[in-house]
Amino acid sequence: MSEPQPNPAKSPDDWTTGDEPMTGPQQSYLSTLAQEAGVDVPEGLTKAQASKMIDELQAKRGRGR
Repeated sequence: MSEPQPNPAKSPDDWTTGDEPMTGPQQSYLSTLAQEAGVDVPEGLTKAQASKMIDELQAKRGRGR
């Protein structure tokens, strides 16, 4: 029996719920990353926008991967 393959990562642009407001955990983590990076988090981000910003800030700060 073969092991299940991980689901391929889906781009936030392709998320069916990507246009919904960001989640509480996203907001909390994004706030932490933004504070460390010395940047502001824009108001009213969607789930997809928050995810992209998290990825960008993680890459800048060398976190998350």
